[in-house]
Amino acid sequence: MPQSEISLIIGGESRDATSTFDRINPVTGAVATRAAAASTNDAIAAVNAASAAFPTWSALGPNARRAALMRAADALNARVADFVDAMMEEVGATEGWARFNLMLSVSIVREAAALTTQIGGEVIPSDKPGCIAMAIREAAGVVLSMAPWNAPIILATRAIAVPLACGNTVVLKASEQCPRTHGLIVEAFVEAGLGSGIVNLITNAPQDAAAVVGAMIDHPAVRRVNFTGSTAVGRIIAVRCAQNLKPVLLELGGKAPLIILDDADLDEAVKAAAFGAFMNQGQICMSTERIIVVDAVADAFAEKFRAKVATMAVGDPREGKTPLGAVVDAKTVAHVRSLIDDALASGATQLNGGDANGVLMPAHVIDGVTPSMKLFRDESFGPVVGIIRARDEDHAIELANDTEYGLSASVFTRDTARGLKVARQIQSGICHVNGPTVHDEAQMPFGGVKASGYGKFGGRAGIDSFTELRWITIETEPGHYPI
Repeated sequence: MPQSEISLIIGGESRDATSTFDRINPVTGAVATRAAAASTNDAIAAVNAASAAFPTWSALGPNARRAALMRAADALNARVADFVDAMMEEVGATEGWARFNLMLSVSIVREAAALTTQIGGEVIPSDKPGCIAMAIREAAGVVLSMAPWNAPIILATRAIAVPLACGNTVVLKASEQCPRTHGLIVEAFVEAGLGSGIVNLITNAPQDAAAVVGAMIDHPAVRRVNFTGSTAVGRIIAVRCAQNLKPVLLELGGKAPLIILDDADLDEAVKAAAFGAFMNQGQICMSTERIIVVDAVADAFAEKFRAKVATMAVGDPREGKTPLGAVVDAKTVAHVRSLIDDALASGATQLNGGDANGVLMPAHVIDGVTPSMKLFRDESFGPVVGIIRARDEDHAIELANDTEYGLSASVFTRDTARGLKVARQIQSGICHVNGPTVHDEAQMPFGGVKASGYGKFGGRAGIDSFTELRWITIETEPGHYPI
């Protein structure tokens, strides 16, 4: 029997589907979760429930919404043991990664709660005598939210917290790879009083995803869509939303560069690069995938980095004895291996690495990567990073921008003014000076450019994404018209 069985949550009530699907533990091969496989009718029912709940929730005062979200944060925090178990079973996460996910998610909900009184507007001077012109923000309606498996608590909570704070109702379409983890989130919100259709859960079998998602995007009550996941799927969702003239927020793939200039503190750069490249086995959208280091310090950095990564062992995440755990599936191992093999065949050198034991894949460092190699271009989303040699600062910037992606980036230099100048030239939604590419906080505007998507989660920027800006006027004097 599976460890957990997950039902749909529609209108605050658990509901079975006509069939189920199994999520397999990537480490043990056993069934981790058996989840309801929603049909398109189930998906439409969830949107209908959210639509029915919208008038009451959106009319609620800001402090009442704040109180509900604060209760939800507490309800999430109370489920730490369940979340750790679910993430370890469904995606092979380490306990540390699961606990960090929950910690940041609780912060995201509390930050969203703080935003409820900041959804303001303005009075705009009008040229028309006696006309009071206002710009006001209002809740958009039902928000369809889709979150992935890699940082499952963070990304699903982010997808629903600010929409709720703005007065919208939400349908969360869970990832097929972590239905229990995502189900626990919705259960916590319902427990906190956000049931009755305010937050709903849809789980679906992988083969039904296109039909289920398409039915919800097409539903006239859905007024906003947000998706975090691969660029390939994001393009499909963007097209479907465009056909329905619906705004969509997309947070997609990345190929984050970490630039190391000739005056960088190499010890700090090594620490940040190791964390950025291999936290959660490199399965983070912001993961450092390209280390671009100027020739003057490249050899010294490569040796220090090789030594650091050599200390980062991989092991069974259930035992909790190693910094690296499992990747999500065997396909990831095969994909990463193909990128490495292509680079080595084209003249690159392996500084760290080795054979995988199932989904336990060691950290790989490949030196001498060039723009002609797949490892330079293709998102790996696994435990490998390439070192690229640059002639100088200008060449490093050119290499950093030589990608379709543009989510996160980093630059290391002891000259902060120089670092800021370089950061301004990098084509990314996020850039850090003397910090890792992996950095997230609830109040920050999070999103990318180019093929990494568009729109922003987080903080006040999230209000723009999940509200309608309306122009309303009040006439205070008799009208005078030309006809």
